[in-house]
Amino acid sequence: MIASDTIILNNTEIEQKTRRIAFQIYESNSNESEIIIAGIADNGYLFAEKIATVLSQISPLQIQLCKVSIDKKNPINSISTSLEVGQYENKSLVLVDDVLNSGTTLIYGVKHFLNVPLKRFKTAVLVNRNHKKYPVKADFKGISLSTSIKEHITVHFDKKETIAYLT
Repeated sequence: MIASDTIILNNTEIEQKTRRIAFQIYESNSNESEIIIAGIADNGYLFAEKIATVLSQISPLQIQLCKVSIDKKNPINSISTSLEVGQYENKSLVLVDDVLNSGTTLIYGVKHFLNVPLKRFKTAVLVNRNHKKYPVKADFKGISLSTSIKEHITVHFDKKETIAYLT
């Protein structure tokens, strides 16, 4: 982080928002016995891990983490997941990313899972920016921000703390 950066979410606020998102996910999946939390590598997966940790504390849901690898520079390239298709077929799945910017990464992630029959499909992000070029929305979001296109949001995950800041 540079001195000119503005912290938009500190570690405590991120923990609170993660907990709220986990409760929302549990509410919408309370009839399920198992849920797949699929995080978009890299930061989306780190955020998915945080959500999964809270979910395991507050619910009896069996939680499977899945890492979704997308080439963010060229998202039309093939997408891979750490789970085989059969492991999430006909299950409830939440696709997680840290920041929803233009929607490109999230929409290609959604497209990948559209080829698989799922019981329920939702999306979750920590920070939702209002600059989408694709009609994609986050079902669960920590915070929504209206920023300028030149501004950038970074979420820094560390073992001790997580911080979201604006540059």
